[in-house]
Amino acid sequence: MKVLVCGGAGYIGSNMTAMLAAAGFEPVVFDNLSTGHRSAVGSAEFVEGDLADYELLIKTLNKYKIEVVMHFAAFIEVGESVQVPLKYYHNNVSCTQILLSAMEAAGVDKFVFSSTAAVYGIPEHVPITEDSPKQPINPYGETKLAAERMCHHQSQAGKLRYATLRYFNACGAGANGTLGEDHSPESHLIPLIIKAAMGKNREVQIYGTDYPTPDGTCVRDYIHIEDLCNAHLLALEKLDRNSELIYNLGNGRGYSVREVIDTVKQVSGKDFKVVEADRRPGDSPILTSDATKARTELGWKPQFPKLKKIIATAWQWHNEHPDGYPN
Repeated sequence: MKVLVCGGAGYIGSNMTAMLAAAGFEPVVFDNLSTGHRSAVGSAEFVEGDLADYELLIKTLNKYKIEVVMHFAAFIEVGESVQVPLKYYHNNVSCTQILLSAMEAAGVDKFVFSSTAAVYGIPEHVPITEDSPKQPINPYGETKLAAERMCHHQSQAGKLRYATLRYFNACGAGANGTLGEDHSPESHLIPLIIKAAMGKNREVQIYGTDYPTPDGTCVRDYIHIEDLCNAHLLALEKLDRNSELIYNLGNGRGYSVREVIDTVKQVSGKDFKVVEADRRPGDSPILTSDATKARTELGWKPQFPKLKKIIATAWQWHNEHPDGYPN
């Protein structure tokens, strides 16, 4: 089966591409390299292009006889989405509409969509289930929810079979530690702490130490990138019998910011400066997933339930790629 991986040069997309190839699929990567890395694609077929290019999408879908599309080509920075919301609405909503239109025109009806826990906003209750209220508090979450709804209506019209996978905090390095996280600028907690342990960052900041959590810092649910990608394969298989699937993907176990910092110190054997700062607006004290539905319906079982093992894979990658990907 030939799979078009949109955003396949990015962190999650490159790991998904490698896993698809290992599972016997034929992935074709479609990426404009605005945030992705050509060297992360490996030997997979690669098309450099933008999702706004309807004609190139049609050409690619037909040329490679694509049967499934996986969509990872979103902008993901919450803070940036607040500052430049139209950038996010264009890429995350308008370009998704163009992609779905191209799929319809080319007769491709299977779609796996990379969504986010940000669609829930600040939850009333944790852990969060798929039925929890969808109340996003920033343009990033709003645009992801809008794309989800677009998929739903296209499915209701009988033109799409899709899976929406709502990630919590993807982390770690996949493919035996060879495919890691390299954003510019970096905003994710684990890479930022690792960079401090490597001496590349001067310090780590903790935003808020007075939350109603065991140690006063925010608690988040971390899921290893390979566990995340494996759920996509399972969801793809289930699409043969279903037209609409929605799953949370997380370990269901929360770790505080201080616990993450301490774990990086244990794994690295390094100490570094930690600075306490004020809370950031919109940060929820605790965000953890209830992924029972994915475990039950997909038979999905995370292989990296422990934070220490997750961080060890990330530490390996960052030390082997101290300056990130070469291109």
